[in-house]
Amino acid sequence: MIKIVELLSPARDFASLNAAIGNGADSVYLGIPGYNLRAHTNQFLLEDLEEAVETCHKNGVKVYVSTNTIMKDDDLESLKKILPEIKSAGADAIIASDLGVLKLARENDLKVHMSVQANISNLESVKLLEELGVNRVILSRELSLDEIRKIKAGSPVEIEVFIHGAMCMALSGRCFLSSHLYGKSANSGECIQPCRENWKLVGEDQQDANVNKELVITQENNITNLLSPKDLCMVEHIPELMEAGIDAFKIEGRARPADYVGTVTRTYREAIDLYEKGEWKFNPQWLEELRKVFNRGFDTGFYYRTPYETSRSNESTHIKNDIGEVVNYYSNVSAAEIRLWDDLQVGDEIIIEGKTTGSLIQRVESMQVLGKNVDKVIKDQNVAVLVEGKVRPNDVVYKRIKRE
Repeated sequence: MIKIVELLSPARDFASLNAAIGNGADSVYLGIPGYNLRAHTNQFLLEDLEEAVETCHKNGVKVYVSTNTIMKDDDLESLKKILPEIKSAGADAIIASDLGVLKLARENDLKVHMSVQANISNLESVKLLEELGVNRVILSRELSLDEIRKIKAGSPVEIEVFIHGAMCMALSGRCFLSSHLYGKSANSGECIQPCRENWKLVGEDQQDANVNKELVITQENNITNLLSPKDLCMVEHIPELMEAGIDAFKIEGRARPADYVGTVTRTYREAIDLYEKGEWKFNPQWLEELRKVFNRGFDTGFYYRTPYETSRSNESTHIKNDIGEVVNYYSNVSAAEIRLWDDLQVGDEIIIEGKTTGSLIQRVESMQVLGKNVDKVIKDQNVAVLVEGKVRPNDVVYKRIKRE
């Protein structure tokens, strides 16, 4: 019998949360200010949590709250006041990397998933965590698939792994470069990613000032990113991951917008469903879709070898430009009235995003202006567009354009 796996998607706001739900996520993980590793991006406020949980649960989706920053005594005292509210909101589990947080969570009857930040890399650690009350372990990114398979075979708890998204040059994200250079701690969620900048190596010889030991390491187009790995992408290897018995596949990306979350979630949902039906066949179009949203190029991480390529900041094949907003939605004809501030024509690929809508991605098949069919509309007009799902007033409309 084929094991059913949980697909876990990131959510930085309600738009990305609804994009995850609408595209097949089984669960989402999100952060609240002060306790998660994405301090510089949109986050859910504590008062938003109950609505987020309710939205997910009514769609059969679980919610995990990230509390996996480094915790000092003052942080724990503050967290003590918040954990009962997380429990009251109905969160299904918290993600933690600190043993003190684990203790507090147990006191509040909250399930705990041990974060990748804990760098769990062996079965004995997993067994010990089970004794301490952990329900799931997110394994270190530095493990091979064979090593993960062996740990899973003996694990008394659920095992989760990352399958897609950004990779850090430090062990499971425990980096000090941002803190050293800019005083912004990556381990407290403040990373400003200096590793993604261009770098050069310089050797110094104090005994001979005339010797130049500057070494510039370049890649294609003279770009130097020796500290910036490519993104993890395992969509081609779903069968191997499924056969390893892993319980949950995790998509990285709580700093990413709704169209990223929707596209990546939908792609992996299709791949997983095909395998679970016994109809697996890799679809090259999956990679094309993944390349349309933000990426730094793709690699398989440590699953089969040491990552061997570095990357520029963004290698997506497409960009998106905001071109308008939804004014009205007419459910009887499945059409949206859109106020345009840029041109639009039949055949263009558009993205419509909003808090409740999530992210709707489609081609423009039909348009009307004042009841007449048109093929192209110039900016500063309202146009009716046939849409494939319900949208709402004030949703933002983007046009997806292939990079030159």
